Amino acid sequence: MADNPRRALTVRDVMTTRVVTTSHDEPVAQAAAAMVRQHVGSALIMQGTFLAGILTERDVLRAAASGSDLTTAPVHAWMTKDPEAASPDTTVEEAAQLMLLHGFRHLPVLAGREVRGVVSLRDLAAARISRPIAGGLAAGVLWAVAVSAAPGSAGRASSSPVSIAYMRRHVFPAR
Repeated sequence: MADNPRRALTVRDVMTTRVVTTSHDEPVAQAAAAMVRQHVGSALIMQGTFLAGILTERDVLRAAASGSDLTTAPVHAWMTKDPEAASPDTTVEEAAQLMLLHGFRHLPVLAGREVRGVVSLRDLAAARISRPIAGGLAAGVLWAVAVSAAPGSAGRASSSPVSIAYMRRHVFPAR
């Protein structure tokens, strides 16, 4: 957590460094088992030191629902290729906006081309709830539910201007 309450909270402050990595040809079942063992919702797909993709719990669910044999289906068939990423210095607000705009819940964190961690919507929500913010606990709780409760979201993340404006006005007000 940030020591200076005036400094913007960054991804570095809230990301997890407990990252599951795998190769693009590993079976989905093995990647999913590693995610379960490490209690994380995503695995980063590496080609050497290069981030080639991300496999999330949603991807595993889609693969399972397709009827594919997950013990033989390679992760590259289900992963998101060349995922968006944040730097450790990206603010929590910028990361949340990026995730809302693109509708994903996990964001790899890279310093240059080096993987440093992953930040999830859960990490961002926990940071907003536990950090003293304008509006107190109620504002933190608002942040936690804003992703699914913003007007026009129909219970899901939305990239509509209404949800972004809602987030800016109610969750990340100017300080």
